[in-house]
Amino acid sequence: MDILYLMILCSVSVAAVFLVIFIISARRGQFEDDESPAVRMLFDDEVKEDQEEQQAPDPDKNNKKDKEKEKDNQLYGNTKVQL
Repeated sequence: MDILYLMILCSVSVAAVFLVIFIISARRGQFEDDESPAVRMLFDDEVKEDQEEQQAPDPDKNNKKDKEKEKDNQLYGNTKVQL
């Protein structure tokens, strides 16, 4: 019966430690980030393109697309899917 009291005391102690760690993390703002960096990374290119268009509109959009395609080809190689 003594071991049961010891195990209950240990489990309550561990739970209290985790509760204190959670409260400290919440106060420091650990959980205030609504969108994780992984999700923001997906939308990063769209924001940059919008900012670039607002600063200096490019009349030759085809040239810009060609540069993007060249950059993709350099990074990933010239891969084409054939059906």
